[in-house]
Amino acid sequence: MIKDSEVLMHSDTAHGTILLGHGSRDPLWRQPIEAVASRIRDMAPALHVRCAYLELTLPDLSISATELATLGVTSITVLPLFLGVGKHARDDLPLQIAALQASHPHIAFNLRPAIGEEEQVIELLARIALS
Repeated sequence: MIKDSEVLMHSDTAHGTILLGHGSRDPLWRQPIEAVASRIRDMAPALHVRCAYLELTLPDLSISATELATLGVTSITVLPLFLGVGKHARDDLPLQIAALQASHPHIAFNLRPAIGEEEQVIELLARIALS
């Protein structure tokens, strides 16, 4: 459970968050990721939140980071919304973050572990499975 104090820690307008999904040709696929972004905006209205996708769906990571850069953010957290850690999360994503850092040297990028590695998510999924 996210505490109000944790939400407030990230409410600085100089900070941005990118929720990163894999992408799909199906336009409905992105709805859950956008729902998470919407919930974050409700919880922390001052935080700049964007969605991005690795492939098959726009915007990609570069587009979303550039959009946040134009808003004047000085730090961006990238949260991969992947349950498993495969080649994308392990190999491709760090390379993309390095390229973004080179393109936007005035922004500090923080790549979080894939959401499926978070103990809170594992616990919640287990509770849902047992319900």
